[in-house]
Amino acid sequence: MQKVYLDNAATTQVRPEVIEKMQEALTEFYGNPSSTHSYGRSAKTAVEQARKTIAKTLNAHPSEIIFTSGGTEADNMILRCAVRDLEVKTIITSKIEHHAVLHTAEELVKEYGISLRFVDLDSDGNPLMDHLKELLQQDDSKKLVSLMHVNNEIGNIVDIDAIGALCQEHGVLFHSDTVQSVGHYPWDVQTTPVDFFTAAAHKFHGPKGIGFAFIRKNSGLKPMIFGGSQERGFRAGTEPFHNIVGLEEAFVQSYDHLDEEIQYVKGLKEHFIAEIKKAIPEIEFNGHSGDMDKSTYTLVNVRLPFDKQKGLMLLFHLDIKGIACSKGSACQSGSNMGSHVLTEILSEEELKKPSLRFSFSKYNTKEELDYAIGVLKEFAES
Repeated sequence: MQKVYLDNAATTQVRPEVIEKMQEALTEFYGNPSSTHSYGRSAKTAVEQARKTIAKTLNAHPSEIIFTSGGTEADNMILRCAVRDLEVKTIITSKIEHHAVLHTAEELVKEYGISLRFVDLDSDGNPLMDHLKELLQQDDSKKLVSLMHVNNEIGNIVDIDAIGALCQEHGVLFHSDTVQSVGHYPWDVQTTPVDFFTAAAHKFHGPKGIGFAFIRKNSGLKPMIFGGSQERGFRAGTEPFHNIVGLEEAFVQSYDHLDEEIQYVKGLKEHFIAEIKKAIPEIEFNGHSGDMDKSTYTLVNVRLPFDKQKGLMLLFHLDIKGIACSKGSACQSGSNMGSHVLTEILSEEELKKPSLRFSFSKYNTKEELDYAIGVLKEFAES
């Protein structure tokens, strides 16, 4: 039996270079970055160097990069602080955002009585710009728009520049969950009109438990976690130095090899789409995931022509055959609820058919994809 990992949107294999950097940090540079002796100073220097490295690639100022435990904390921090510190009274988002945004916004409604509004989507899950403009003009309340750049389940790419420009035009703050795009797409914060965005290292071959928030200078946000003066006082707590250098190395490796890795993984997705259509002609693609121009090159979300009963055995069958994939976000694996993204964009009839997300990385091969497609074809014909 082959072992094939096709769940890279959930998490990625850590690069060997990252492991090497982290081992060095854990064994040699283990001082507390807040300590004033040589061990602490060495660790502090490395933390600040990581911040500068990331900022330089993004064309940001180092002070705009705040290390967090990952994307969820960064999303929570930005949304909560925007309501508390910037007097945001209305959050505009969509019903297919990551739960780190949706559940945070719902809690803010309960805690602060803010207004939560959802932009309409087309049948493929894209926000309707005319309706977004309508929502921005509805009243004079202080607003924040939160729309993710790349959807983690169906892979749709929104026009982040157009959304940001519309927000600027109306004097509205713009936050984007960019966990599925940082490390996979080039970024320049001087040309992309976004006030806040988030990243997680484990989505681009780094360690889990570390990410960062981009918070544009002079935003007015204040700390959410209080204590020491770490992260320029914005996020207290001893920095996980080994994770930060791991994040830095994963980030550097991703952007040093970005063009070649984009082309390689694009080739995998194109191959998967072509071959699975041959193997199971009735297959359909959810959202824009089957469109190379309108979706991320890293994933596809397919709807299979099986009835509900057969669909119940599908993931189990794939797992038995050594294939790792997902029927939605890994964050929902402990829930009996179906995908909130697919529920929003598919009809009741379409939802009866099983959907699977296959996501790819530089460590996958066409041979692995052929094996997975062969297993699916065999299951379809059984």
